[in-house]
Amino acid sequence: MAWSTRELAELAGTTVNTVRHYHRLGLLEAPERRSNGYKQYGVPHLVCLLRIRRLVELGVPLSEIGVARSNGDVPPEVLRRVDAQLAAEVERLQKARADIAVILRDGAPADAPAGFESSASRMSEADTSLIHVYTRLYDDDAMKDLRRMVEEDTGPVTEELDNLPADADEATRQRLAEKVAPVIAQNITDYPWLTEPGARLTGNEQETRQTFIDAVTTLYNPAQIDVLTRASLLAHEQIRLSRAGRSERRDPESSP
Repeated sequence: MAWSTRELAELAGTTVNTVRHYHRLGLLEAPERRSNGYKQYGVPHLVCLLRIRRLVELGVPLSEIGVARSNGDVPPEVLRRVDAQLAAEVERLQKARADIAVILRDGAPADAPAGFESSASRMSEADTSLIHVYTRLYDDDAMKDLRRMVEEDTGPVTEELDNLPADADEATRQRLAEKVAPVIAQNITDYPWLTEPGARLTGNEQETRQTFIDAVTTLYNPAQIDVLTRASLLAHEQIRLSRAGRSERRDPESSP
């Protein structure tokens, strides 16, 4: 029994291009040709092709299959390496399915940052974009803290800041900064690493700082940046006064 390239490919459940590719890699021996020049494949070619396909199904790289064809079998260490890669891929797929379930449940955008699906509908485009940048700057523990901050931020102040026009007047900026300051102060109190994030960074601190500055100046308008700057200064002052007050209460005799 002899088969053409197309017949062999169909019988093996693959394509003509795949058969030709295996020929180019030296995985499948070239067959004899009929008098008319057409290739004629036999049972040994079919068996060889099916063996290759089986290894491909297992995830063995074609380069390793070439070695296996020469040495008779795939070394156990290769199979262990493939198994580890498959395990990692299974874990990735399971996480992707879990994320998709949350996206469908909450009606979140498909491109919402991982872990922020439940809050994505309440976040502005700028905030969502900044969170995406954060995922490349901070470690997993920091991202969990940031997620909790977003989830706990359900007040109207954030929405007011999101809608602040670039030409907002001085009074509006100051009033909003005074509203935002307590939120920032609470976050700093709950998550002290925000003031010294070095241990939570995944890269160089100087590069991270510059990336953060570039992202903020690109994603937010001048009035929003001004409000955030004022609010941050007010928040740190509030924290300082609060700590000073606690210190005086602990040691009243030290007061004049």
